[in-house]
Amino acid sequence: MTNNLKSHLSNLLNKTITNVSPVSGGDISQAFKIDTSNNAYFLKLNSASALNMFQTEAYGLDLIAKTNTIKTPKVIAFDSFENSAFLLMEFIESKQATAEDFKVLGKQLAALHQCISENFGLDTDNYIGSLPQSNTVHKTWGDFYTDERLLPQLKLAKQKDLLSDAECPSEQQIKNYLESLFQNIKPSLLHGDLWSGNYLISKDGTPYLIDPSVYYGHSEVDIAMTKLFGGFGHAFYKAYESYSPFDVNTSARIDIYQLYYLLVHLNLFGRSYYGSVVSILRNIKS
Repeated sequence: MTNNLKSHLSNLLNKTITNVSPVSGGDISQAFKIDTSNNAYFLKLNSASALNMFQTEAYGLDLIAKTNTIKTPKVIAFDSFENSAFLLMEFIESKQATAEDFKVLGKQLAALHQCISENFGLDTDNYIGSLPQSNTVHKTWGDFYTDERLLPQLKLAKQKDLLSDAECPSEQQIKNYLESLFQNIKPSLLHGDLWSGNYLISKDGTPYLIDPSVYYGHSEVDIAMTKLFGGFGHAFYKAYESYSPFDVNTSARIDIYQLYYLLVHLNLFGRSYYGSVVSILRNIKS
């Protein structure tokens, strides 16, 4: 962080910054803890071109917070300065989650998913990782998930020569496969990228969601992502299901929802995700 940016942030906060230390913040942006005499803040820093990404992240955090179901860090500001873009938030001092913490997280996520809309999608596009994510509104979940989630990632994978035409199902094959699985699904507000690095448990046991990729979709999408890489305790799922029960098609839908995230990881990180992607694609084509 440059001295000029540090001075700019100090003026923005109207406080003297006493310490700046790098912290773990993911693969996309630099992250820092900023200490003042009486508060701590979390700063994400990237190139100036990332301003829209930070803007949509701030929008998602605010949208979740306004549901009063689960907390998100308060956004202080997002802006560009010199050749950088930044997102400044309150700093949440976190701890390892206990079984009781996971129980509360599961209950509050289920409450978030009770916040519904008339349509699937969102009034603005955003990002999944560093990739653009289209949220064009659809009346049906099958159309949204096919057209705004699977097809764009399949197209990108083919452009990157990570998948061949022969390995990818057609739009009609996808929609035919999904039709029987996607019955009576309501548009729930989703975090959109709920892996174990995107929740925090504060020192007093309060769950917080961070780094959202929000839109209105099927609630099981968030559950699918929690199961893809692990990091959520048994108490989380037990609590969640007591408020939002699963059904006989949940397992099959989990695979389909994980396909989107696996395609994203294939496009971002390469062929180590190829086998998992192709295995699910074969089920769709069969």
